[in-house]
Amino acid sequence: MRKKRLLLVLLAISLLLPSFLVLAETIEIAGELASKDEVVYANLHANGELHEIYIVNSLDVTKPGIIIDYGTYDNIKNLTDLSEIVYVDDTIRINATKGKFYYQGNIKDGEIPWDISISYELDGEKIVPSEHVGKNGHLKITIKTSANENVDPVFFEHYLLQISLMLDPDIYRDIEISDGMIANAGKNKQITFTVMPDHEEELYLKADVLDFELEGIEIAAVPSSFAIDSPDIDEMTEEMKSLTDAIKGINNGVGQLKNGVSDLNKGVSSLRNGSLDFKNGMSEIDQSSGDLVHASNSINKALATIGTSLQDLPGGIDVSDLKNLPGGLTQLANGLLETADGLATLKENYTLAFDKLDDAIGAIPSFEISEEDMNSLYVSGADPAIIDKLIETYSAAQIVRETYSMTNEAFIGVDEILEAMSGSMIDMGNSLAFVGHELSSTLESMDDLESLAQLLEGLAAFSANYQEFHKGLVSYTKGVGQLSNSYHNLHAGIVELSTGTAKLEDGVGELYDGTNQLYEATSELPTQVQEEIDRMIAEYDKSDFDAISFVSSQNEKINLVQFVMKTERIKKEVQETNEIQVEEEKGFWTRLMDLFRW
Repeated sequence: MRKKRLLLVLLAISLLLPSFLVLAETIEIAGELASKDEVVYANLHANGELHEIYIVNSLDVTKPGIIIDYGTYDNIKNLTDLSEIVYVDDTIRINATKGKFYYQGNIKDGEIPWDISISYELDGEKIVPSEHVGKNGHLKITIKTSANENVDPVFFEHYLLQISLMLDPDIYRDIEISDGMIANAGKNKQITFTVMPDHEEELYLKADVLDFELEGIEIAAVPSSFAIDSPDIDEMTEEMKSLTDAIKGINNGVGQLKNGVSDLNKGVSSLRNGSLDFKNGMSEIDQSSGDLVHASNSINKALATIGTSLQDLPGGIDVSDLKNLPGGLTQLANGLLETADGLATLKENYTLAFDKLDDAIGAIPSFEISEEDMNSLYVSGADPAIIDKLIETYSAAQIVRETYSMTNEAFIGVDEILEAMSGSMIDMGNSLAFVGHELSSTLESMDDLESLAQLLEGLAAFSANYQEFHKGLVSYTKGVGQLSNSYHNLHAGIVELSTGTAKLEDGVGELYDGTNQLYEATSELPTQVQEEIDRMIAEYDKSDFDAISFVSSQNEKINLVQFVMKTERIKKEVQETNEIQVEEEKGFWTRLMDLFRW
């Protein structure tokens, strides 16, 4: 009986157990994913065009169960175990165990984030590399990279490209590259180029080739996630601030020099104008001196003739002829007085001009600039044309200052001479006027021989004195002529000085404009350097980049996405042989050992 009951229980269990198993299979347990990595493999043609893409997905499963992933693939392959992967409407369902789970997805018509163009030239002519395998000549390979506008730009903007070529030194010699690095890799030469994120590049390789072949060009793209620490530039900025302060001091000094040179040029210009008036006045006096001497000589001769005539003809002289003499003396006296007034005006103008000349020349610095100092100016970076003007003006100014120093006493003596000459002219003019007046009165009242005798004595004395006066007048006019000629040379020097100070003012003005521009350009130099460093760090520091999926924006917990691209090899075709290999018959022990070999 007990056996019968036991048989019934076992029969019931056998009937119910399949339903429990089916129920267990219909209940899905969700797994948990810690992170996901994607490696995008791209096979390229020799010219850089895309041939095919496949992605190896790596899932870090922390809890076994159903894992959902997303992506647009043409086909899926499980790389971990023999379990089936369900792929429907871009959704991948994986019943994964704990640990790493790998699967591959192939994409036929995909695109990568970069447009890569590779061109080949042999002896200057573009070639199709596969058609020139085994050729010799000078080879140039040009690699251009740019953004693919059809793909999310985040990869182009944040990923660093590393392009590598492996060259056999038996084939490639005299290698020349642009912006890359050449290293030894065993017996081969490894060429490496780096393209920074968000940058387009054009790279080239040149070499002499013998029996041309080329391994595939490898291109790896990874996130530029390394952090860049801001450098400590406090010491450098302090030095820059010191430099800026020094430039500011130079600029202020040049500004003061500019104002001083401007004042000097104004003073010298005023001196030049006053000197011109003085020179013209001296020329006029010198020119009128001839007329003055000629008139005085006529009077001197007339007095001598009158005296002789009066002595030879005391009884028969016509007194009325003498009445013209006082008028001539009066005219001569007026001419002398006018000349004295001109000399007084000349002395006054000369004093003003001399004071300005003395002040202007006194303002010329007395320090000497050595040849070493001049050479230092040329190597300072200033405009050589301006320096030439400064040195030329400095030399002219020193010549004027030295010449003035040697002739200063003569200039001081001119003032005294002019004052003495003016006084002498006034005295002589007053004397002639008095003589003319007295002679006129005497002639009007003269009616007897006694008066005539007195007149003869007076005329004889006056004639003798007038000869001395005439000699003095001739000496005076010669002195005026010499002074006028000498002052012409002095005025020429003043004109040259004025021209030099004008050039100096222009040169210093240009120099000030230059130092002012330099100061404005460097006044914010420490801040500008810091801003430029911050800008460059921001440009290349992508450490804050969060990885995103290349195959689908729905994928989460992306840890790393990287790209591995490689062009096809350019090799000679290997000729296949039709030789039939005879397999050696195996013995018993060989067959037995084969059972344990993998």
